[in-house]
Amino acid sequence: MCWAQIVAFSVRQGDASGATIAVSLILDIDRLMPELPEVETTVNGIRPFAEGRTVAGVIVRQRQLRWPVSRGLSQKLSGKVIQSVRRRAKYILFEFERGTLLIHLGMSGRLRVVPSTTPIEKHDHVDLLLDDGHCVRFRDPRRFGSVTWVSGDPLVSQYLYHLGPEPLVDDFDGCYLYSRARGRRTAVKNFIMDGRIVVGVGNIYASEALFRSGIRPTRAAGRIALERYSLLVTAIQSVLGEAIAAGGTTLRDYSRVTGEPGYFEQALKVYERQGQPCEACGDLINRKVIGQRASYYCPSCQH
Repeated sequence: MCWAQIVAFSVRQGDASGATIAVSLILDIDRLMPELPEVETTVNGIRPFAEGRTVAGVIVRQRQLRWPVSRGLSQKLSGKVIQSVRRRAKYILFEFERGTLLIHLGMSGRLRVVPSTTPIEKHDHVDLLLDDGHCVRFRDPRRFGSVTWVSGDPLVSQYLYHLGPEPLVDDFDGCYLYSRARGRRTAVKNFIMDGRIVVGVGNIYASEALFRSGIRPTRAAGRIALERYSLLVTAIQSVLGEAIAAGGTTLRDYSRVTGEPGYFEQALKVYERQGQPCEACGDLINRKVIGQRASYYCPSCQH
């Protein structure tokens, strides 16, 4: 269930408390959910400890996540070597010779490498035990993450086949966005956050990239010139690259694999700065809900 479905479910309950929950989710969702830089930071932190190691077993304490945890993981993976750890969109892929373990962090999930003897905490749902006495531990208080086994090529699985290109590859450029935007009336912010168009541009980084490129988030995607899309792609790649280098933003429930927070939040120019002066022109940053997501922009710098 995605966050939009959670909101809809809350509203359908038909009482004031449900509406309050829905509003709260709309306002706070981005402070809970790891975005692409947080996932990339997790992968970069885990890879040196996991790649080439043999799985000693899998412990599942809670199967009921976003989707039920695949059954029989310990039997499937025990004695198998982790050939690679990589990211596709916001999925973490542990690749084996004959299949892939897909992990999604959901709203509040975390993966850490810890000694297998580390005491279990309340929301530690899955341990991938390694042959060196450590484990990759999945913790998810809100249980909207997932741990799923996929046989064969994961890129053509039901989880990944529909996804757009990665934002940090050469094929993602201004011409691509411009061509995909033709005839679209949707707000450009919603357009670049659509995973079928491009993956990994979440709400925080979409707001920041649109500010850097001088594009107002409410502008119709189909009414933006090629030159401005080229600027936007450069901004998206710069924002994401800087956030990855800094370890991501400091989210309420997120820290790096080492337990330290990310520090990119200090560089945010518009996100959650409503009412504060724009660092470029001095005008006050505005906040507007677009597509049920809080958006932030400078009314003078962005057109």
